[in-house]
Amino acid sequence: MQAELDSLNKRKVFGPIVITPKAVKPVGYKWIFVRKRNENNEVIRYKARLVAQGFSQRPGIDYDETYSPVMDAITFRYLISLAVSKNLEMHLMDVVTAYLYGSLDSDIYMKAPEGFKIRDALSSKPKEMYSIKLQRSLYGLKQSGRMWYNRLSEYLISQGYTNNLICPCVFIRKTTSGYVIIAVYVDDLNIIGTHEEIHEAIVLLKKEFEMKDLGKTKYCLGLQIEYLNNGILVHQSTYTEKLLKRFNMDKANPLSTPMVVRSLNVDNDPFRPCEDNEEVFGPEIPYLSAIGALMYLTNCTRPDISFAVNLQARFSSAPTKRHWNGIKHIFRYLRGTIDLGLFYPNNSKEGLVGYADAGYLSDPHKAKSQTGYVFINGGTAISWRSQKQTLVATSSNHAEVIALHEASRECVWLRSMSQHILTSCGLEKDQNPTLMYEDNAACVSQMKEGYIKSDRTKHIPQRLFSYTRDLIKDNQVDMRYVQSSNNSADLFTKALPTTTFRKHVHDIGMRHVQRM
Repeated sequence: MQAELDSLNKRKVFGPIVITPKAVKPVGYKWIFVRKRNENNEVIRYKARLVAQGFSQRPGIDYDETYSPVMDAITFRYLISLAVSKNLEMHLMDVVTAYLYGSLDSDIYMKAPEGFKIRDALSSKPKEMYSIKLQRSLYGLKQSGRMWYNRLSEYLISQGYTNNLICPCVFIRKTTSGYVIIAVYVDDLNIIGTHEEIHEAIVLLKKEFEMKDLGKTKYCLGLQIEYLNNGILVHQSTYTEKLLKRFNMDKANPLSTPMVVRSLNVDNDPFRPCEDNEEVFGPEIPYLSAIGALMYLTNCTRPDISFAVNLQARFSSAPTKRHWNGIKHIFRYLRGTIDLGLFYPNNSKEGLVGYADAGYLSDPHKAKSQTGYVFINGGTAISWRSQKQTLVATSSNHAEVIALHEASRECVWLRSMSQHILTSCGLEKDQNPTLMYEDNAACVSQMKEGYIKSDRTKHIPQRLFSYTRDLIKDNQVDMRYVQSSNNSADLFTKALPTTTFRKHVHDIGMRHVQRM
């Protein structure tokens, strides 16, 4: 606690102690205590943090804009694949008390914390009458994240770094000898480049901010990064083990797939909504907590459980025993695949490739289908999605058209993001169209020919055809047919038999730590 107060005084966070003005409502404070852990789940540091109770701030008075961008997981995975392919190093830096560097954009007063010394001249009145005017963005304030990002962004840009609205948390600097990339996630800075450029970037950052040098990036945001002779493996073994222990599934019998193959009979479907005669679980069953924990795993390194988690999340408002058994089935699958992760090889010459698919009537109870797509860069997945469609598809062709439209939108952003990074680094960008594979031959033909009104297509919105068709005409996308057995997006649209499931998991670049 004393170390935290010393840091606050060093950063000149606290302004003068004043009698609280009549029109001001000072925010409260709270001490937060945290155990910081490493990739082996070992406690490495005990940390105390003085936090402002920002929930009492009033919009338009105490703050205006609060949005602060952070690096998304897709961009981070792309940067890892770029680092592997270009033989670059990855270095992790942590900014000490990052939020305290940001200046506030409005006047904010905080109640005087316990133990805070008040001048003798002011001590004659009750302590409750006084408050401290904050000069820096203290943790807990609604605009603190934004103020810190603005401060870091202004400094890096002034030092010759460039960034773009496409990926605002990626800062790139081109030098005569190479280039360096700084990927920002709040106060964690991943620096990617050659050894000399990384050293120069570290010196530059240390001039302005107090930094902790964490060395080679091995553990970041719960992701474990293993450096192998033939590439990099990204996994979340420690997080998965912690998750299984949390839900008392660490000694469960492992299973080979994350969910059972569903019955075509609506009445026998184990994943049907809650019925009138079924008991709905209350808050004593941690269903929502399990869904949230699994979603983080899904979004970072485990695309193999995307469909199962998406399906189970639909019943969060009224889960029953059947649905909870489905959650435990996923946990049992994780129990047998704790060390499974995404492997980025250093010998792959493959560029960006996309796969799209749709599961017709994946939700037979509401007549909705499922969109699934995955984009692979360098032989390994960097972006994927499994999502129930919002429109009711009247045929499998209709469902595939919707899925291709969604995949095309993601493809445009991926191309923009990757080309911006490559261009800023002075690297040669891929001028060829992105290959996108689809297992519905009629759908591929329709996309190439454009919208043609007929009895089969007159009810489908023309925009679903036009957008993808324009991408094909502009030479941004090359649509091709692929057999269903080789369509990796099939993994994201339905429950699959064990053999097919394992094939697709292998095809998108997932490997076990022990087998590398």
